[in-house]
Amino acid sequence: MKNKILLILPLLFCAVLITTSFSPAKKKKPVVIAYVGGFRGLVSTDSINIRRLSHINYAFVDVKDNRAWLHNEATDTINLRKLSELKLQKPDLSILISLGGWSWSKNFSDAVLTDTSTKNFANSSIDIVAKYNLDGVDIDWEYPGMIGDNNKFRAEDKEHYTLLFKYLREGLDSLNRITHRKYFLTTAVGASQSYIDHTEMDKVQQYADYINLMSYDYKGGRDTLSGHHTNLYTSPDDISQESADKSMKAFIAAGVPPGKLVMGIAFYGKAWQMQSDDNNGLFRKTEKFVRGGGFTYLKDSLINKNGFVRYWDDKSGAPYLFNKEKKIFITYDDEKSVKDKCKYVKDHDLGGVMFWEYSSDKKEYLLKTIADKFNYKK
Repeated sequence: MKNKILLILPLLFCAVLITTSFSPAKKKKPVVIAYVGGFRGLVSTDSINIRRLSHINYAFVDVKDNRAWLHNEATDTINLRKLSELKLQKPDLSILISLGGWSWSKNFSDAVLTDTSTKNFANSSIDIVAKYNLDGVDIDWEYPGMIGDNNKFRAEDKEHYTLLFKYLREGLDSLNRITHRKYFLTTAVGASQSYIDHTEMDKVQQYADYINLMSYDYKGGRDTLSGHHTNLYTSPDDISQESADKSMKAFIAAGVPPGKLVMGIAFYGKAWQMQSDDNNGLFRKTEKFVRGGGFTYLKDSLINKNGFVRYWDDKSGAPYLFNKEKKIFITYDDEKSVKDKCKYVKDHDLGGVMFWEYSSDKKEYLLKTIADKFNYKK
């Protein structure tokens, strides 16, 4: 009997090994990152549905005198304290400060010009994280090596951008050794080949947890032809040939692992007054840029209302509105396009989604869609 048991044990051990080896690994739930705008003043933190979020990126912290700087200190300090308190209700919620943005990226190039200034800038950012009991840093430099909003820029930004992440990672790891907490380092990036060309994304990703692609604003006020600003796929009819799918593939080719890529979703629309009503305004000449609005406003007031008709572009995977009488064209994300983007994220094993900006969809039409697709609590 003893001999039989001894013979059976190795077989059982092998069976366990085989079962373990071939059991599919449980996929990590995609992240849902909300950019919350504190640059306007006090944030209504009580209205943020934290059950549907994994991360909140507080936008923005400014850059001044080569340091991270609370531009609106009186309200920023209140906002950061109240956001941190949300973790009492949901301990796994992560709160990050986001530095820069379109208007406050003017001083990045100077702040990382030397090795010493870069270390000091990184440390000043981490000081804010530690002081307000936060969970990390997001860098939204728009854009390294490029003019952005009439910013100072240098060719050396390419290497200095990488070094900034190295020092931020080292600083956050040092803080971790004191607090024993996980700290996130992320970056919001322009979803273009130009951004890739002016950075070293294969090196940056080694230090970053997530790369948040701003896969929106593909069209803007300067465009003389209308089009989709947040489309999933590239249409052969669109001369700009930009899309979230193309951006994702470009960043993967540049050395960013799919699991670190986060797809951007627009919670707002962009609009033009068109020169004619031809083709319901799509890919036609614009007259002038006009107000679009957040998605709650679009859904409640314009979609198939007040002369605005919703259309769907199968080639681009994107909706659009057109008012034939007023000749107004609006490009935006809706529930269908968001569902498709969430499916794309899961099908391609991407990190998740982020969106700009929380207050643009106060009724949570789009956030509910995301939460449902990614199995977040309602």
